[in-house]
Amino acid sequence: MCRVKVASFGMSIDGFSAGPRQSLEDPLGVGGTSLMAWLFPTQTFQQAHGDGGGESGIDDDFAARGFANVGAWILGRNMFGPVRGPWPDDSWKGWWGEEPPYHVPVFVLTHHRREPLVMQGDTTFRFVTDGIHDALDAAKKAAGNRDVRIGGGAGTVRQYLQAGLVDEVHLALSPTLLGQGEALLAGIDLTALGFKCTEHVTSRHAMHVVLSK
Repeated sequence: MCRVKVASFGMSIDGFSAGPRQSLEDPLGVGGTSLMAWLFPTQTFQQAHGDGGGESGIDDDFAARGFANVGAWILGRNMFGPVRGPWPDDSWKGWWGEEPPYHVPVFVLTHHRREPLVMQGDTTFRFVTDGIHDALDAAKKAAGNRDVRIGGGAGTVRQYLQAGLVDEVHLALSPTLLGQGEALLAGIDLTALGFKCTEHVTSRHAMHVVLSK
């Protein structure tokens, strides 16, 4: 059965999942990199980005779980890159180089049409202009019996949560304060949406909280 999941999603103590002013220099906004400091040293991250090595343990276990059984991803336009408005050309191909770490179809939400982008390692970016429901329908069809992962950013996750379309959320609460940025859960009643905390584990770098329906 296909489930819709948010995984390895960083959040600060004061509730932000991205810093302000995203740019090429600050892909997660100013200060946003601190939200993912738990992830970068893990074996899963290091191997996905071609560096090898990395640390095992609680953080790596959760990072690996985030990729397990995923048959398709959905990303917001900002998660794909810093380009705004109509695509000036096809030169921007994401933050990840010629072989992104997805290795399955990835559906990118945008208001501006663009042809599919085929990358190395079986990743194909498809650009969806008809909204979150159409993107999810396409992702589920591509995933088959596997899961769909909502990769972010924060605004995209909020939209899917508010629409009641997410089955499971894994938050990595990092011991950092941003002060401003994108508040992930502000105004969202998780209890009314049917979520319960089904798991919480603490590592040296983060508290991992799993919310499930």
